[in-house]
Amino acid sequence: MAWTWRFEKSDGTEVEPAVAPEEFTTQGDAESWIGEVWKDLVEGGADQVFLFEDGAKIYGPMSLHAEQV
Repeated sequence: MAWTWRFEKSDGTEVEPAVAPEEFTTQGDAESWIGEVWKDLVEGGADQVFLFEDGAKIYGPMSLHAEQV
């Protein structure tokens, strides 16, 4: 199994991530990685992400922007 991310602008345009991702062997590893680098991804132009397992979409779009409280 390979877990991968897709990075997009808010209009759905795919963008290259500011931090090069890898293929992850577990969902938890993929989610931990995104939790560590999301600020760098936003600074690099990504607004949202999708998580895929072996090419099948698991969820998304998930915003990378912090909620305004």
